[in-house]
Amino acid sequence: MREIASLDALKALVGQDVGTSEWIEISQSDVSQFAQATGDHQWIHTDPDRARKESPFGGPVAHGFLTLSLLPALMAKTIKVTGVRMGVNYGLNRVRFTAPVPVGAAVRVHARLVSVDASDSSVATLTWAITMEARGVPKPVCVAETLSRLYF
Repeated sequence: MREIASLDALKALVGQDVGTSEWIEISQSDVSQFAQATGDHQWIHTDPDRARKESPFGGPVAHGFLTLSLLPALMAKTIKVTGVRMGVNYGLNRVRFTAPVPVGAAVRVHARLVSVDASDSSVATLTWAITMEARGVPKPVCVAETLSRLYF
């Protein structure tokens, strides 16, 4: 994990790759719980036998929105900014699910800081370019431009 000492130090990182997270595995249990929570019970996610037989993916895959929902946990394992009282997800400018994530695969993110908008020293809006990869998948599984707010 990369530790950043201040808002000024964070601003100095604009345009740079800030870090890569640890891997997090997505299990069938994770997928089933996500399906239950969201009501998205499509068989490519929740019926492993049918997915192995009928899916073009060769087996069950994680929901795209499940992979995206892991972003806060993955980012928390990537950077820590000293002096932050609270951080919140502020939104998304663009998201693409560019490849399926097989159930059982581990994912991680690479984060590049695009911009820091700090109208005063108490709050900053950060724009991130995120690339998520899955172990064993030859191309990124998700690319996104995300926004977060840090309160100092």
